[in-house]
Amino acid sequence: MRRTELTFQATESKGRVSGILLRPDDAFCLYLFAHGAGAGMEHSFMDAAAVGLAERGVATLRYNFPYKEAGRGGPNPAKVLVATVRSAVAEAGRRADGLPMFAGGKSMGGRMTSTAASEGELPGVRGIAFYGFPLHAPGRDSAERGAHLADVGLPMLFLQGTRDKLANLDLLRPLLEEVEPTPKLHVVEGADHGFHVLKRSGRTELEVMDELADTLSTWAHGLL
Repeated sequence: MRRTELTFQATESKGRVSGILLRPDDAFCLYLFAHGAGAGMEHSFMDAAAVGLAERGVATLRYNFPYKEAGRGGPNPAKVLVATVRSAVAEAGRRADGLPMFAGGKSMGGRMTSTAASEGELPGVRGIAFYGFPLHAPGRDSAERGAHLADVGLPMLFLQGTRDKLANLDLLRPLLEEVEPTPKLHVVEGADHGFHVLKRSGRTELEVMDELADTLSTWAHGLL
């Protein structure tokens, strides 16, 4: 398995950001993996997810958004985040070395990826996978943040926990039923937005991470 640290130009005004390419020897695809609002690309969840995917033949390219690269707390405006996604897609295309590409990410990173796709083609990207799509703020149930999904036009995979306070499944399910092609929704029983499970569930977080990696790699295989 090869780990390559890199940088690329995010936007003209925000400069360069860092990335980590993790590529197993038996890679069959590359997943462009954006981080969530509160943690950067080297967060323990991002690292564990990338390693789990690599063990299943999925290379990953993680990257920072400009605000994280600069060590700031709050996310950049959506326009900057979307532009960074597009730059990351271009960088992934240069680094893929012929591997089929998928994109997405954790929470906000996934939503910014689908937003970018809804506004125009992401060259080379065959599908989008979300680790916990943030449909609404906690306690403010609404499907408004998912309205753009109807304009994505790519296969999509949603990995969602039943205890996720940022995605009421009773709102997400009917929303996805109106999207073409029909997205795949994989529900993780007892998991919250960070895919943590309660001890009384009888499951370990490692088992949950294995389930997520198995599901994403199987979904990607099925699209090739």
